[in-house]
Amino acid sequence: MAKSPIETVLAAQDPVIQQLVQSDVEHGVLIPLKTTLELRDDHVTGRVLITRAPVKAANPAISLLRDLLPEEIVKGVPHLRRCAKPCDLPAHLKTQFMNESPQSRQIHTGKSNWIYIILGPENSLQREELVQALSAIEGLEDPVFIRSVPMPMVPPTSQVQAAMWSQHFWPTVYRKNNPLGPHPSMVSRSTEEISNDAAVWMTLAHQVATEGHAAGYGEPMGACIVHREPGKTTIVALATDARWSEHGKTGCTGNPMAHAVLRAISMVAQKLVRAENRAAKTAPEPILEFEAFQDNPLLDAEQKVFEVEHPCPDGYLCHGLELYLTHEPCVMCSMAILHSRMGKVVFRHRMPLTGGLCAEDRGTDHPSLRGADGGRGLGLFWRRELNWSLVAWEWESSGGVPPLSVDIAVHA
Repeated sequence: MAKSPIETVLAAQDPVIQQLVQSDVEHGVLIPLKTTLELRDDHVTGRVLITRAPVKAANPAISLLRDLLPEEIVKGVPHLRRCAKPCDLPAHLKTQFMNESPQSRQIHTGKSNWIYIILGPENSLQREELVQALSAIEGLEDPVFIRSVPMPMVPPTSQVQAAMWSQHFWPTVYRKNNPLGPHPSMVSRSTEEISNDAAVWMTLAHQVATEGHAAGYGEPMGACIVHREPGKTTIVALATDARWSEHGKTGCTGNPMAHAVLRAISMVAQKLVRAENRAAKTAPEPILEFEAFQDNPLLDAEQKVFEVEHPCPDGYLCHGLELYLTHEPCVMCSMAILHSRMGKVVFRHRMPLTGGLCAEDRGTDHPSLRGADGGRGLGLFWRRELNWSLVAWEWESSGGVPPLSVDIAVHA
């Protein structure tokens, strides 16, 4: 009997990983997260001035604009076509301009020898100055045709969006980039890299989450960190939530330093220190009487992974590693992920009230939070003002991994 795709993936894994995976594994779907800019700035419009000229006068008009206006204004909207034929205008603009005068109707009839030209953002231009300069060009209308129309002021993030804007605003060009987030090719390439075995790591995160919760260590949350290189993926850390492990379930938050994410990152750090000490032939004693991070292995699965040496001990903490989580990390853990220089993050359950990675407004996309004002999502995985960014996905199970129920007010 032929092996399933996931069985083939498992068979290629390290024996330690094969030993750890105790439950059935099924593929899920990876959904890239949207950045705050993608969600909030993709429909930002501004007023732009346009004119029109006979085709033979288009070059003199454009040359005049380059001489008259600063370069940042002339090149300020590169995603919009500088020149557009009357037949390429959106239907509502075509109708508006055609019905203004008999001459306009003639311009829009048949194979027109006229062309529309973008002048620049209205708030950066002086109409009188433009009219005076354009009037000197032979062939332009008298009075000079200048209109203000709304246009998207940021580039489109997909071909579909560019086509939509071309129909509703102005002929728009998609240049296969994303000024509001990760480059589409990078997201596509990264998704392809992890899609085959993402379910394995998510299954392990779920297993330790379930075991840790059953043992009373913490909430049913888990984390799995892996190192990927061509042809080989190595598990580096496995951690359950341990916020209640020292003092039992008292209070409402437990030990915040023992969240699954922080424990997993700290285990990676221990491995790096262990490698350094081995190289230096030293073994300093720990100076802390109480380990706030609770980063010593608590479960057998954690211990087995902890004993495996870090495959790349020379890098900076979690640089280039992948983190698989049962739940969206809280703001504290999200910043720890950034500061550790993690490369990729995948989580299953959104935490719309406390999570730090999603950019959607909190309280608006969860049935339990209707009417609640949770504030705006932070989208910390990709923020221009932060000095690190990464690619992040939400993972939707195809049914093989049972959901882990956690109160939406809990910080993961």
